[in-house]
Amino acid sequence: MTIEKQPKKKVIIIGGGPAGLTAAWELANQHIKPLVFEKLDKVGGISRTENYKGYSFDMGGHRFFSKSRYANEFWDKILGDDFLHRPRLSRIFYNGRFFNYPLKPFNVLSGLGLVQSFLIITSYLRWQIWPYNPEETFEEWVTNRFGKRLFETFFKSYTEKVWGIPCSELKADWAAQRIKDLSLRTAVISMFLKPNGNIKTLISEFRYPRRGPGMLWTCVKEQVEEMGGSVQMESAVVGINRDGGHITSVEVCQNGRRETIIGTDFISSMPVTVFLHSLKPPPPPEVMEAAAELKYRDFVTVCLIIDQEHLFPDNWIYIHDPSVKVGRIQNYKNWSREMVPDPSKSSLGLEYFCNKGDELWSMADEALIALGKRELETIGLASAADIRDGVVFRVEKTYPVYDQAYAHNLKIIKDYLAQFDNFQTIGRNGLHRYNNQDHAMLTGMLAVRNMLYDESNNLWIVNAEEAYHEELLIDDTLVEEVLDIAEDAMTHVFPRLDPLAFGLSVGAVAGITVFAMTLLILLQGGEAAGSNFGLLGQFFIGYSVSITGGFIGFIWAFLIGFISGSGTAFLRNTIILIFLSINLRSAQRSVLSTFLEHV
Repeated sequence: MTIEKQPKKKVIIIGGGPAGLTAAWELANQHIKPLVFEKLDKVGGISRTENYKGYSFDMGGHRFFSKSRYANEFWDKILGDDFLHRPRLSRIFYNGRFFNYPLKPFNVLSGLGLVQSFLIITSYLRWQIWPYNPEETFEEWVTNRFGKRLFETFFKSYTEKVWGIPCSELKADWAAQRIKDLSLRTAVISMFLKPNGNIKTLISEFRYPRRGPGMLWTCVKEQVEEMGGSVQMESAVVGINRDGGHITSVEVCQNGRRETIIGTDFISSMPVTVFLHSLKPPPPPEVMEAAAELKYRDFVTVCLIIDQEHLFPDNWIYIHDPSVKVGRIQNYKNWSREMVPDPSKSSLGLEYFCNKGDELWSMADEALIALGKRELETIGLASAADIRDGVVFRVEKTYPVYDQAYAHNLKIIKDYLAQFDNFQTIGRNGLHRYNNQDHAMLTGMLAVRNMLYDESNNLWIVNAEEAYHEELLIDDTLVEEVLDIAEDAMTHVFPRLDPLAFGLSVGAVAGITVFAMTLLILLQGGEAAGSNFGLLGQFFIGYSVSITGGFIGFIWAFLIGFISGSGTAFLRNTIILIFLSINLRSAQRSVLSTFLEHV
């Protein structure tokens, strides 16, 4: 429906990333001419594509996938046939070895060895019986689902590289938001079972613009301008004027010249902390204190041009090994051949997670390139002698940090922003929420609906209440029905046996039986009457047909019964889970892949 009565609206959008440009496109499509200010010389924000000597570099590696019909339709409208369908391959580098990703059982066993694999399984069993309760940190959240040893092996080093803080200080609700229904048993099942024809999986294949994600957002910019809107580059919003809870204008710095722009409605995807610091008059002290406590994580991409046609088959590799500083390596040629202008060469992006102003961020470009060369050779992916050129790109405020205090501080900010009647904050940094590209777009779409249709969509909860995964099923309604059936079957037809309770029950019965039989034999004449039963002493050290022996036998029988019972319950639950998974393949989710994808 076209809005005919809105010509007097002058909408100002701060930020030309996915959220801001999507909002601008939606407004322009309704014959409202938005004015977008972007401080960089390229659109796309974190999803932009940088260029150097004809080579294209994706800042982070952005696959295009979504559960949202609206996001997929938007992408198709903009690029259509310019999307490539790419096969996906990625691995984990850990302890000098490469592991298939998603994990493959025999690859993991050969890489970790039988002893380490056994210890991972026993650690998992221990934390299933005695989990953290409550689980408040990321470390506790992962440990409860995978066990402490697997957490320390595969998750700890990489996660702390990304976030720059111990996993014990990272809030559990970050993981709960990003990955739902995660556990070792579902991860193991996903290694053995594959989805059937009812599922279109985006784990093995994804869509990607021919010249990187910036190609899409450049096209969006051009279409907005064709429809009458304006997207002004290298235009930093440095001040935001307000009259109480009403924004009146923004102050924009362009080419060293400062100008005040009046508007009727304002949408911002700039970091919410920067927005608050730009307000005039400033917010109350408690709001500014909360803003000062919100933290972001930045990263540096060291892009290297290598005189080799083929280096390795992966799209990207996760570097979990703590012996090097690099966190992830992108192989741009395997995303799209058009990212590399010379087919005889390859280009890589080595991503270093850091904080603005720290040692890594502040290193000279030449030193960072030299570091990248050394680490690439250490890992064994390329020879330093083959590296012909390099360039460094720095990306600010890439990841909103979910530390122990963020929820309290964010609530103060949310409550304050709720007073504004003509302002909405959107996008990953505008909401201080670790959303994907499609969720950022959805916040832009919903903000426009709030403005034009007087709706009350809560932008803060986009991606907060639904499980986000990479598998897009053909019929979403069927998915929910199948999952409901599976849940009902697990609850009523095949109820889960609690390993702790079942182990205690079997152990108690076994112990009481041995103790009772010992007493009965004693009443019937002691050792002579129970000579055969006394043979238990060959298995139960210290047992004899006596009162003391009865207590010793009780302890032995209880322990053996507990181990047998809890093990039986676990195996029974696992067998039933596998059985249901085989029959409900259309409901499977590759949860382990989803996990590392969003760390």
